[in-house]
Amino acid sequence: MGVGQLLTMPLFFASNALYPLELMPGWLRVIAAVNPLTWLVDTLRGAMVVGGASVHPWSTSFAVLLLVFAVLLALASKLYPGLAR
Repeated sequence: MGVGQLLTMPLFFASNALYPLELMPGWLRVIAAVNPLTWLVDTLRGAMVVGGASVHPWSTSFAVLLLVFAVLLALASKLYPGLAR
């Protein structure tokens, strides 16, 4: 449980879930740009909030999330081959 939070909390705080990207310092914006949670939050905010503007089109956000999923799935398959049985 602690290992999960060790990974999840930095991703959460380095995304646009709590505050807009415009308020972040430059170095944190770079991290947020490659953070999958930023893409997910942006897409969900655009879909769920009336008048909510998404920074990127849905298709771009969905493609980025699919790419991240595919890369992480391939990485997990390589690291844990015994679990695939």
